[in-house]
Order: sequence, then structure tokens, then C-alpha cells
Amino acid sequence: MKQPFAPNPLPNWRLKGFGLLRIFFGLIWAVDAWFKWQPDFIHNFENYLSGSQDGQPPLVQGWIGFWIDVVNVNPHVFAYLVAVGETAVAFGLILGVFSNLTNITGILLSVVIWATAEGFGGPYQAGSTDIGSAIIYALVFVGLFLVSAGYYYGLDRYLTPRLGRWGLLASGHWSKKQSAGAETGAEAA
Repeated sequence: MKQPFAPNPLPNWRLKGFGLLRIFFGLIWAVDAWFKWQPDFIHNFENYLSGSQDGQPPLVQGWIGFWIDVVNVNPHVFAYLVAVGETAVAFGLILGVFSNLTNITGILLSVVIWATAEGFGGPYQAGSTDIGSAIIYALVFVGLFLVSAGYYYGLDRYLTPRLGRWGLLASGHWSKKQSAGAETGAEAA
């Protein structure tokens, strides 16, 4: 069934711009991941969380306190998990590989960082000037996901058709065979 109105697709130069944005964003994540591999971060991971409790309302202090208790089971393991996660996101962004998986992982990681180490961007009081960067990172990941940025200047262009049904992990256009099958199935329903 045809739609009565379909907006014009984005011009190719804009889509390529999103591909370049993805690569630049990946470089930022790579620098951040490098910092996470430093001994100071690995050995003081719990301190990064506990420092975000200062000046927070009791509810937020309790939330962060819960995560501090979880992390204290083995802080080094959690520090390495964050370092590995940020490194994987950086590589996924730079190479444009498994972009849907990378973007969803980036969204989750950004929100977790924002809700713990950044203390939801607070405390919010007179003189507060921002809400924290991690929540904005999550929104950038949403934008990259929505425009299938891994398809432009990325390996997903070649990877998606070869993955078959697992192509949903990568961004890009579905093959005509898959699209035709999906449309036939939709019309039958």
C-alpha cells in the first residue's frame, strides 16, 4: 500500500555528513576510552562514582549508593568493563561496523554514565550550568541510529547484505529480496 505522503529523503551530501560525524564522534570516544585504560581510572573507579553523590538530593544519593555497593563487589572488573565497552563503541563508530548494535550500546552506556558517575547532571541548584555531557551523547547516538550513519563511509554498507537476518545489527539498506518479502508479508496482513 502506497503512502499518500512521503517526505523527501535526505540529500546524499547530508547523509555522508552523518557518516563523517559518526567517525569524528568515534574519535572522541577513542580518546575517552584511552583515559579509561589508564591505571588511575582502573584503581580509583569507585571514587569516580562516590564523588558524584556530593550535593545530590537523598533519592539520587541512594541510587548512586546502590551502584557503589554493586561496584564494590569487584571495582576493577567494572572499571575494565567500562573501558572495554567504550573501546568497542569507539571502534564501531570509527569503522561504521555493526552500527545499530554500537548505537544501542552507546545509548545504554551513556545513560548509565549519566545516571551514575554524572549524577544525572546534578546537583541542580543556583549556579548550575549544564546537565552533563553523557545524556547529550545518548541523543547523538539516537540520531546516528535514525539515519543509519554506519552505511556512509562505514563497513556496514558491505556487511549488512552478508549478514542475512542478523543484518539488523548493522545499519544499511536491506537487500531487495528481503524488502520485497517484507512488503509482501505486510500486504498479506
